[in-house]
Amino acid sequence: MKQFIDDIRQKQRFYQSQGFYTSFLRALSSDGTLAVMLYRLTGFFIKYRLSPLAWLTHKFNVLTTGCVIGVRAKFDTGFILLHPIGVVINSKVQGGRNVVIESGVVIGDEKGQAPVLGDNVFIGSGAKVIGGISIGSNAKVGANAVVVKDVPENATVVGIPAKEIVRN
Repeated sequence: MKQFIDDIRQKQRFYQSQGFYTSFLRALSSDGTLAVMLYRLTGFFIKYRLSPLAWLTHKFNVLTTGCVIGVRAKFDTGFILLHPIGVVINSKVQGGRNVVIESGVVIGDEKGQAPVLGDNVFIGSGAKVIGGISIGSNAKVGANAVVVKDVPENATVVGIPAKEIVRN
């Protein structure tokens, strides 16, 4: 439950200028929040070995939000899906704090290895992040980029295949 509250608080920052209550309600009702809530609930059921409920919650998430987040994928607090439709995240993916993902993103494994995302990572719409690679903290992946190699901390990558264009 704490993780979900932290997820909402992080998303609330997108609407800061509107006051606390308005920003809280917008964050709670905006695209992606239901998908994250159901993902967290699935994780709760997995943790307490309630596999049938986990399976049902996972399937409900897929059907209602158009988003597939593997039941064993791990994201720390502050996880945000801006628009969940078309997002596919493999069960082996590990994500740090404050990861932001836009629509149509695929984060998948290759040869049994899945990406590890650092803290404060942003992944733009339509990007593909594949294989046993790491995306460093504070990195940004541009829209429609195809990432198959490690991305260093504080870097921005774009293109097919993704190439670094900026490092802060």
